[in-house]
Amino acid sequence: MAVSAPQQATGQVATRKSREPRNVFQRASRQWADYTYIMPALLAMFFVIAYPIAYTIYLSFYSTPTAGDNVWNGLTNYTSIITAERFWMITQNTMYWTIVSTILAFIIGTAAALVAQREFIGRGLVRGIFLIPWVISHVATAYIWVWIFHSDYGLVSGMLMDLGIISSPLVILDSTTWAMPALILVNVWKDFPFIMIMMLAGLQTVPEHLLRAAKIDGASTWAQFRHVTLPHLKGVIIITLLLTIVMNLNHFTLPWIMTGGGPASSTHIWITEVYALAFRSLRFGIASAFSVILFIIMMSMAYFYVKAMTAGDDRRR
Repeated sequence: MAVSAPQQATGQVATRKSREPRNVFQRASRQWADYTYIMPALLAMFFVIAYPIAYTIYLSFYSTPTAGDNVWNGLTNYTSIITAERFWMITQNTMYWTIVSTILAFIIGTAAALVAQREFIGRGLVRGIFLIPWVISHVATAYIWVWIFHSDYGLVSGMLMDLGIISSPLVILDSTTWAMPALILVNVWKDFPFIMIMMLAGLQTVPEHLLRAAKIDGASTWAQFRHVTLPHLKGVIIITLLLTIVMNLNHFTLPWIMTGGGPASSTHIWITEVYALAFRSLRFGIASAFSVILFIIMMSMAYFYVKAMTAGDDRRR
C-alpha cells in the first residue's frame, strides 16, 4: 500500500520527536556528555589564561615586599601609576612607537601588496623576498640590527664613514634622539610583510569587471584605486590596522633586546615597563596593576576588532 508524502513527513517528524530527550534531565545529561569531550581544552584554557588573569587582578590590590606577606593597599597601585610622571612619559613613548610604526608599515605593506599583485616575470621571487623579514624570528632580527647599528663595528656607520658623509662613528642605539626612530625602522621592516599579505588577500576580492569598466570610462590608475579598490578594502584595512596596533602595543622582543628601554628610558614602552617592574624591581603589585590597565586597553581594542569582523554580518541581516 503506497504511503503519501504528507504521511512520510509526519512519520519522520514523529521519529525525530521520539529520539529527542523527553525531559530536562535527559537534555542536560546529553549536553554534559558533549562537554566532556572539550573539558581538557577548557581546563587547559582555565589554567593558562583564566587563572593568571584572575591572580594578576588579585595581586594588583596588594603591595609585594621582597620579604614577608603581601599587604593589602586597595587602589594605591593604580593611583600611583596614573599620577606618576614616568607613566605618562612611557605612554608618550608607546604612542609614538605604535602610531608611527603602524602608519609606516601600512603604507609600505600596501605598496608591496600592489606590486606583488601585478603580473610580471619573477613575481614569485619578489613575493618571497618581501616575506623574508616576516619569517625571521624577532630575536634574530633584534641581534642582527643591533650589530648593523653598532657605533664602532656597525654597517651603517662604516658605510657612511667610507662614503665621507660622517667623520666619526654614528651613535644610534645609545642616543636618546635616534634610539626610538631606529627601533621603529626595524619594527616596520619586520612587520610590513604581514600587512602585505592581508592587503594582497583583500585585493584578490576586488571585482575585475569593475576595474575594467572604470578603465574603459577613462579613469586613471589612481582614480581606479580610489573609487573602486579602496571601497572594497575598507573592512580589510580596518582589521589590519587594529591587528597591527595590538601587535605593536605587545611588541616586547625588539625594544627589550635592542635597547632594554634605554638610554634614559627613552625607548621604554608599556610592555617593557611591566617586565622591568616585575622582574628587575620585583614590584609585582605595581606590575600587576599596570598589566590590568593594559588588559583593559587591549580588551577595548578587541571590541572594535570584533565589531569590524561582524560588520558584514550585520549588513547582510
